[in-house]
Amino acid sequence: MEEQPALGSFRCGYVALVGEPNVGKSTLMNALVRERLAIVSPKPQTTRRRTLGILSGDDYQMIVLDTPGILQPKYLLQRAMMRTVSDALAEADVACVLCDAASGAPEAARLPDAVRSFPRRRIAALNKVDLIRPKERLLPMMEALDATGLFDEIIPLSALAGEGVERLLDALIQRLPAGPPFYPVDQITEQPERFFVAELIREQLFLQFAEEVPYAVEVEIAEFKERPGAKDYIEAILFVEHDSQKAILIGKGGAAIRSLGESSRSEIESFLDRPVYLDLRVKVSPKWRRDESSLRRFGYRG
Repeated sequence: MEEQPALGSFRCGYVALVGEPNVGKSTLMNALVRERLAIVSPKPQTTRRRTLGILSGDDYQMIVLDTPGILQPKYLLQRAMMRTVSDALAEADVACVLCDAASGAPEAARLPDAVRSFPRRRIAALNKVDLIRPKERLLPMMEALDATGLFDEIIPLSALAGEGVERLLDALIQRLPAGPPFYPVDQITEQPERFFVAELIREQLFLQFAEEVPYAVEVEIAEFKERPGAKDYIEAILFVEHDSQKAILIGKGGAAIRSLGESSRSEIESFLDRPVYLDLRVKVSPKWRRDESSLRRFGYRG
């Protein structure tokens, strides 16, 4: 265990990454904490739960909260996801609001109420600037964000390419309150391995299956057994809403579920840095995304 840093000018606090779906919050989370903690896919609404990452330096500790994309909820799961955003903002010392440069900067009226009502420091991160040519096209977007009067600073960046990430990191650290670290300086998250195993399986679902299927799947780790001298045993249940979705996940002759298992196992082993035996099973839980008791069972708060 590393020694705790001396206090004095030490800064420590929470940063909530918020924004619309698919603006790159999870990619930025991984870039900021320099670890692959948040799952990423090209599809919107991949993130359902808060993911916490910790970055510690000589004179700071920044706790980053990745959140679901802000949207108008249409059913109970999405309402629970928006509660996650609200809870993260209530906890945060700084709100880092991501905007997609490829879509243009939103006007003040389009910024979510949760952003406009946030009572503490706000920074706008104009992401995906690597997709903009010529760079002069960024100027009116930055001016539009500045005109809202909501942000202490506006920083163009590309979370994927790493461009501008260090500048954003410095700006966030400067706005953290003074205080001692909340976590041991060698800790990178507070969430258990089970959480990340389930997330990695969900990531592969989004990468391998099209249309509605990944959104209708919830992953539950039924058993996680460490076995000295042998592979860890992990049993994961994939809950879907309809028999037709179960058939798609399994595939002809079990081909789809085998492919999902192989890719998920590879990602899990890379994350845990040890071999695992992954057993995937598929069950039907009708309308679980709209059922309060099912959501509570899966750990969502309405």
